[in-house]
Amino acid sequence: MTATRRLAAILAADVAGYSRLIGADEEGTLNRLRSIRAEQIDPKIAEHRGRLVKTTGDGLLVEFASVVDGLRCATEWQHDMADRNAGLPHTSRIEFRIGINMGDVVVDNGDIFGDGVNVAARLEGLADPGGICVSARVQEEVAGKLDLTFDDLGEQTLKNIARPMRVYRVSDAASKHPSALVPSALLLPDKPSIAVLPFQNMSGDPEQEYFADGMVEEIITALSRIRWLFVIARNSTFAYKGQAIDVKQVGRELGVRYVLEGSVRKSGQRVRITAQLIEAATGSHLWADRFDGLLEDVFELQDKVAISVAGVIEPTLQAAEIRRSNERPTNDLTAYDLYLRALPHAYAWERGGAVAALDLLRQAIERDPNYGRALAIAAFCHLQLDLNGWAEDRETNFRRALDFAQRAVRVAAGDAGALALAAVALGYFGEDIGVALGMIDRALARNPSSAEGWYSSGWLRLWAGQTGLAIKHFETSARLNPGAAASRLTGIGQAHFLDRQFHDAVEKLLMARHALPFNAMIYRFLASCYAHMGRLDDAREMVQRLRAITSVVVPDAMQYRNPEHRELFLSGLRLAAGETT
Repeated sequence: MTATRRLAAILAADVAGYSRLIGADEEGTLNRLRSIRAEQIDPKIAEHRGRLVKTTGDGLLVEFASVVDGLRCATEWQHDMADRNAGLPHTSRIEFRIGINMGDVVVDNGDIFGDGVNVAARLEGLADPGGICVSARVQEEVAGKLDLTFDDLGEQTLKNIARPMRVYRVSDAASKHPSALVPSALLLPDKPSIAVLPFQNMSGDPEQEYFADGMVEEIITALSRIRWLFVIARNSTFAYKGQAIDVKQVGRELGVRYVLEGSVRKSGQRVRITAQLIEAATGSHLWADRFDGLLEDVFELQDKVAISVAGVIEPTLQAAEIRRSNERPTNDLTAYDLYLRALPHAYAWERGGAVAALDLLRQAIERDPNYGRALAIAAFCHLQLDLNGWAEDRETNFRRALDFAQRAVRVAAGDAGALALAAVALGYFGEDIGVALGMIDRALARNPSSAEGWYSSGWLRLWAGQTGLAIKHFETSARLNPGAAASRLTGIGQAHFLDRQFHDAVEKLLMARHALPFNAMIYRFLASCYAHMGRLDDAREMVQRLRAITSVVVPDAMQYRNPEHRELFLSGLRLAAGETT
């Protein structure tokens, strides 16, 4: 039979932790796999018109004429396995990783070869246990045809593949995974609570979207200054951006009594903000108003919105409680514009994002050297570069981070958010941890609704060795910012690890990894945790994934001030990485 070429959808799958399962119970594992194949996988492949090309021990290679059929088969496959694994201990679960690509293949005697197959195999290696990763071509082909959502993992360098490829994770598959985040109902806090939803950009210019988002950021900041208000953080409310809003659902999901929504129109030098306050439980409109002014008055307009909203919630409010101090964050509108553009990059937790944010923030700081928020976020970006091993010159990165953080402390003592970020940067880069803790305590006393403040406090408590307090502060931050629970779980998982609660640590860290696939510390702690648990195959797998993110596998970890904590972390990581010293 001569070789032929054709376009196909290729599915590659393997069993996560296969060597460990075989080592623990070879006969039982093989029998279970045979049952799974016969009862679930083979019928599922046939149902979706796939062709099983071959098996390779724990792996399968399947060809589909339709990429829609292939992805539908994969998601149903993973859903069935999640149901089958329900209630089983982690060590007994058989979980598949699946990669799907669409490309040209060479068919020879029934087997298939070529880059299309190789890419599918590499995508499978990037998938989480119970998860699916696909190429950009697959994502584009099925868009709008299947009820699935995709997380963009960016461009990935795949082994033996010449060019970087954009990779997507199928969120629907991850949501069925036992380690996925499962939101629970949130109780209303014991004081008035509010969520400010993304405002609509009515300017007719998509490029002005960031300006509308900036208005919401500033209104949230102003409302957060009110001690008797419970204010949900921006990250959580922006999860609703671009969606049809059900206010009652928002109230339930975020655990708030009030919701503020509105719009922003910027035309030349004029700005119009419209806003309406809604009682979430009933959907009743409590207040609505419109605010017009010049661009140079934008800070005053933001204050007016916040004061009006607070006055409706609590008529006895003294307006002075939330008015800005005489020292505004900046009076330079160009610096403010640059700062707004930097924000989404600064919190992306990707090397390119941190670098792009720093470029914009440096421009803002050049225009206004006393811009406290810009200085603090710049320090935080340098922290990301060091933490993930992305700094080209670590010593230069260190000096710049300390300079930005120290300057932020000097000029932004009244800005709780800036002070919190500066404190965590100073604590990370080795300054007196007691001083940093004092700074964060002052920030929280000034603004107890600061999710960022409680988050920063959690890290400082963790590095100081106060694991129990760290967990409490991370949990407080997660309540104020439910949409960013994954980043808080990273800290909680580390605290459990340092307390030698390894099973709890693995659970939290795996949950966090779904949302933060490029956070090197998650993989480092998982590798160390698995090593201490004796799960060396899983530990080595985490190190392999870590190497795709950074060249720094074993860091100095000097931010952990407790020597026993530091050695516990590093000894497990060295074992996972195969290092003897």
